[in-house]
Amino acid sequence: MGFVELFILAVGLSMDAFAVSICKGLSVRTLRKRHGLITGLYFGGFQAGMPLVGYLLGKQFESLITSVDHWIAFVLLGIIGINMIKESFEKPDELDDSFAPKAMLLLAVATSIDALAVGVTFACLDVEIFSAIALIGITTFVFSAVGVKIGNVFGVRFKSKAELAGGIVLVLMGVKILLEHLGVINF
Repeated sequence: MGFVELFILAVGLSMDAFAVSICKGLSVRTLRKRHGLITGLYFGGFQAGMPLVGYLLGKQFESLITSVDHWIAFVLLGIIGINMIKESFEKPDELDDSFAPKAMLLLAVATSIDALAVGVTFACLDVEIFSAIALIGITTFVFSAVGVKIGNVFGVRFKSKAELAGGIVLVLMGVKILLEHLGVINF
C-alpha cells in the first residue's frame, strides 16, 4: 500500500473523529486553543494506537488468514464504511462541553474502534506499520483540532457530510483491495 492510498485511508478513518470534533466545538461557548489541542491529541493518539494493536493481533494469526486476507480487508472496510454511511443519516447525539479525561477517553475509544479493524487488515497487506500509524495519527490530529474550530464557527452541517465521505472512502478502499487481489485491476 503506497503513501497516497495510506493518506486516503487515514482521511477516511479520521472522519468519525472529525465529526465528533465538530460536535465538541458546537458544545463549547468560549473556544480556546487548548480545546483543539486536547481533542487532536486524544483522537489522533487513539487513531494511531488502535491500528498498531490490530496489526499485532493480526500478525498472530497471519498464517491462518493469508489465503483469505483480501476478503478480510474487503469485509472489514466494507462494514466500517457502511456503518459510517448509515450514521451520517442519523440524528446527531448531544455531546457535553467537557474536555475532561474521562469524557475524551470514551469518545477517543469510540471513534477509533474502526482503526483497530484496519490494523488487522494491515497485518494481511504489505504495509509499513509505523509509517501508517504515524500518518493516521497526524491526519486525525489535524482533522480533529480543525473540527473543533469548524463546529464552533459553522455548526453541525458538516458532521453528516464528513461521516458520509469517510464511509464511502473506506468502502472503496475495501473494493480496491479485493479487486487487486482477484487480478481484476492493478494499481
